[in-house]
Amino acid sequence: MTGRTAQFAIESLFTDRWSPRAFETAALDDDTLFSLFEAARWAPSANNSQPWRFIYARNGGPGWEQLVSLLNENNKRWATRASVLVLILSKKVHAKDGGEPQPLRNHSFDTGAAWASLAFQAHYRGWRTHAIGGYNRETARVLLAVPDEYNLEIMVAIGRQAALDQLHPDFHAREKPNGRKPVQALVAEGAFSFTD
Repeated sequence: MTGRTAQFAIESLFTDRWSPRAFETAALDDDTLFSLFEAARWAPSANNSQPWRFIYARNGGPGWEQLVSLLNENNKRWATRASVLVLILSKKVHAKDGGEPQPLRNHSFDTGAAWASLAFQAHYRGWRTHAIGGYNRETARVLLAVPDEYNLEIMVAIGRQAALDQLHPDFHAREKPNGRKPVQALVAEGAFSFTD
């Protein structure tokens, strides 16, 4: 479907999922939206700490303008057509077995697993996601009253993929699935041997 070819046998879900910018503003019902959060909820985490948190807003609904205002100007040009925007946070501390909260070194790593689960569930349900790093984290912390013990990770646009003509021409060249480095460039047996 995407023209991507895996080096080793994997499910097509992994090669078919990609991050478009062309969205049509379609209503995303609660059952579907919360199935994405449900998939994220079951992601693995160290000590079952589950550090991920999600702040969402539907296009035109409560909180939408606040989340849009955080995006950099380039991302506003396409992300405002998405159905939902989600800000993903990770809790930087964890109180194991009711003890004192301790720093959680893997909070971002584990939250990345939750984000991947959300993205794959969205793709499975026929929706598309695009992670957005270009937003104002300092303003987000103040505007959304995010406590210091939470790290602001990424924002995610969720929507139905639209035709290319729905996207500003500036983005057309990048509106396609990209490739990946070969497995051999990412994996080493026994010791560090990477060249990049």
